[in-house]
Amino acid sequence: MPLSFLSRLNCTHPGCDKTFISQRGRTKHIRTFHRNLSPTLAARPSESRISDNEEIPHPTNDKDPADIEMDAGVDHPMNDGDHDVDTMNGHEVPHRNKAAQVAIRRGKITRHPYLYGAPCDHNGNPIPPGTPPPARYNDEPNAWAPFTGQAQFLLADFLFRKVEMSAPNIDYLMELWAFEVAKLDGSSPFVSHRDAYQIIDSIRSGDVPWQCLSVDPPDNLPPDAPTWKRSQYQVWFRDPDTVIKNMLDNPDFDGQFDYAPYVYTDSNDKRRWTDIMSGNFAWRQCDKIYEDDPTTEGATYVGVVLGSDKTTVSVATGHVEYHPLYLSIGNPHNSVRRAHRNAVTPIAFLAIPKSDRKYDHDFNFRTFKRQLFHSSISAILQPLAPGMTTPVVRRCPDGHYRRIIYDLCAFIADYPEQVMLAGIVQNWCAKCTSLPENLDGEGGRRTRALTDLLTGTLPSNVLWDQYGIDDGVVPFTNDFPRADIHAILTPDLLHQVIKGTFKDHLVEWTGEYLQSEHGEARANEIMDDIDKRIAATPHFPGLRRFPHGRRFKQWTGDDSKALMKVYLPAIAEYVPPQLVQCLRAFLDFCYLVRRSEIDEGTLLEAETALRAFHEAREIFRDSGIRPTGFSLPRQHSLVHYLRLIQEYGAPNGLCSSITESRHITAVKRPWRRSSRFEALGQMLLTNQRLDKLASLRVELVAKGLLPPTHQKRAHDEPAPRNVEGDDDDNWVDEPIEGDKVIGQVTLALRPQSGYPKSLDSLALHINEPALSLLTHQFLLEQLNPDNGADDIMDDYPTITSPISVFHSAAATFFAPSDISGMQGMRREIIRSTPKWRRKYPRHDCVFVVEDEEPGMKGMVIGRVKLFFSFLHDGVVYPCALIDRFSRIGRHPDIVTGMWKVRPETNRTGKRVQSVIHLDTILRSAHLIPVFGDGPLPVDFHFSYSLDVFKSYYVNKYADHHSHEIAF
Repeated sequence: MPLSFLSRLNCTHPGCDKTFISQRGRTKHIRTFHRNLSPTLAARPSESRISDNEEIPHPTNDKDPADIEMDAGVDHPMNDGDHDVDTMNGHEVPHRNKAAQVAIRRGKITRHPYLYGAPCDHNGNPIPPGTPPPARYNDEPNAWAPFTGQAQFLLADFLFRKVEMSAPNIDYLMELWAFEVAKLDGSSPFVSHRDAYQIIDSIRSGDVPWQCLSVDPPDNLPPDAPTWKRSQYQVWFRDPDTVIKNMLDNPDFDGQFDYAPYVYTDSNDKRRWTDIMSGNFAWRQCDKIYEDDPTTEGATYVGVVLGSDKTTVSVATGHVEYHPLYLSIGNPHNSVRRAHRNAVTPIAFLAIPKSDRKYDHDFNFRTFKRQLFHSSISAILQPLAPGMTTPVVRRCPDGHYRRIIYDLCAFIADYPEQVMLAGIVQNWCAKCTSLPENLDGEGGRRTRALTDLLTGTLPSNVLWDQYGIDDGVVPFTNDFPRADIHAILTPDLLHQVIKGTFKDHLVEWTGEYLQSEHGEARANEIMDDIDKRIAATPHFPGLRRFPHGRRFKQWTGDDSKALMKVYLPAIAEYVPPQLVQCLRAFLDFCYLVRRSEIDEGTLLEAETALRAFHEAREIFRDSGIRPTGFSLPRQHSLVHYLRLIQEYGAPNGLCSSITESRHITAVKRPWRRSSRFEALGQMLLTNQRLDKLASLRVELVAKGLLPPTHQKRAHDEPAPRNVEGDDDDNWVDEPIEGDKVIGQVTLALRPQSGYPKSLDSLALHINEPALSLLTHQFLLEQLNPDNGADDIMDDYPTITSPISVFHSAAATFFAPSDISGMQGMRREIIRSTPKWRRKYPRHDCVFVVEDEEPGMKGMVIGRVKLFFSFLHDGVVYPCALIDRFSRIGRHPDIVTGMWKVRPETNRTGKRVQSVIHLDTILRSAHLIPVFGDGPLPVDFHFSYSLDVFKSYYVNKYADHHSHEIAF
């Protein structure tokens, strides 16, 4: 039948009128000419983001946030000066512009009807809609003040913040500088380190001085009272109101800041939770604020986020403990808080009482420490108390003034801190009243009202034994309106899930299970082989390697996260399927709740995974590893996660990993820069100087005097250089800033030298005889994308241009659940080199999009044997030669939950290869061998792992983005 009589398929890309006779032709056309908008992301979304510049009050609504009908756009900020107006609740309301209205098909939001963040003037009076914000900065004679100019500021920033140069080295550098420029009648930028420090100290921007709060002992103590009662304690702190004022006035947050609580549903009318302001807690608190005082209508809700975690500095000179208290606010998006873009700052160093060992378990000493902790926090936060009932006027990131109402919103803490904060007994839950011997049993929700009622009614021993309440502790939240310590404690992914349930429980129990089943000698052999399997894991961008397995003493959070990614395939053949399914269910739960956007479907999946985990973990009870069950506070906390997600949005924005990493810049590095003698004062000064430099840099960027280096577009980022022998495997696998692209792969900046320039010679040089034929077939398909599989012509186009060979390519993609930039963008490097680090070949695997089916059904796995490009008729074709892998079965493996693949071969047993356009590559894929039931050779090297095994797991736990697409 003539081809003209076949019904043709239309291109699905908007604005394209091309038609095709086959699905294959249409798919190739879309991949070639419309970039890689992968269908794998359509089924499990995450790329949408609610507009941040919309200040739109909505009709009064008394319904619960989950039931509100929504009407708003997604991901299209409103352009200034392009507004229509309407009237709602007696206010003129700007509508979205036309570009924003396009997004109504993708999602709908509703802002809070009362506290909707309306702009005002600096006196708090309403302003007409569309009024531009007042000028943030006045014209100054020297915009770089107190520095003389750009060079002096950048040098000070470089010396103090970036390289942390010591004072003697700064003096030596300035002497050398002065000696050299004296020949030109010049002088060095700074006379000495003191001169540099004085100029930094004179920066006005971001200036929040440290203050000291002294806690004196009572006057009537007996002479024989313990030293901890007779000691004076000093608490260093900064005014939290001024700290928040600086945060709100940070133009760096513009576009990543919510001015009102909202409810968001996607195009399927399913609720989604993202940042703190998308949760029910902020909405409910705004209801209470308005009910108490209707004059607060139009104000902006600012939820105060606190975090505390005692940390230890032990470098060279000893063991020193500090207890920093951190502050953030709930309005910046989670990605901003995780990126530490001045959204998390230390506001206090709390006192840590010390005493003799005989008081380690003393009830009175424990109560004293707890109450000192609460009293200190209460005193520090007192400047915020007036603004919790009466709005205060503050300038916001977009330059407008708004009436601000404060509220205690969240507290980030691990379990020991939660016990201290909630005033409960150890091994009880801070969120519910379940008994410690059966935490997963029946129990009501803890509330401030319930605790007040019980403490006013029952004696102390009954409170302690039957309700787990320590009535000797009064939570600091009792001193502030609407605050409930039990409500504001948030999920802690790092300590409760990753380090607690996974590393401390499941990994340890698995080792104990092997010993109980096989005896100590055989169990040691098995665990040694498991370590070899972990060490044999192939390369993957950003994946921490375990060269000797997991046999090291000091575990960090990063170690636990890395082990989670490779542990399941390593133990699969050594333990029963139920134990593997237990770990699989837990990992699925962990990865689901770790996503940056969580919808109703994700909550249902997480609930199913948690139920499966609870059922499968019974193998540890049945085998005698946990004969008393699983009443463990950290593991029990998982049952509260689904409700807390609805309260506070995605947990990754309120994880203790944020405060843990902040310890590095706020405590550990300043301590190393100190003289070690009375180091705290020096550390405070270092923190203050760092804040001033960061604040001034933001100000200079806003004035246009410095480039916004953190706002570069993703496609403006340089592609990777071809550098062999680099000691840091992950030196270019990093979060990046820029606009969102679903997926984009680009070759390295420069081609590799030493390769032949013709196809035939290149094929012979790399020992890939099929390269020439496959490349000509590829070019023919590119030139004739609408031909079906049976319509390929025998007359291949001629390739005469030189061939350029590359050893790497950069994949840029939207992965907000992983470590990424403020817009959720991440970049990783895909390698294909014959000599990685001048030792062994490395050829990474990739996801290749071939169909519009969701997940793995629309992709194949390819191992990149060569990156190259050529020119034909003025068009550059970036390509990759890949070895193909075929899926085993139609569904993932029933035990591990991961897809299995095997090397694809033809009838003669040769590997099936193809040349593909770079645009069909989504990103790197991680394969882990199906090791089988035999041990690995003693000297097995991981560089052979992708060559010698018959089948492989597609590791969906390699990172969170892989978990979202490899289903």
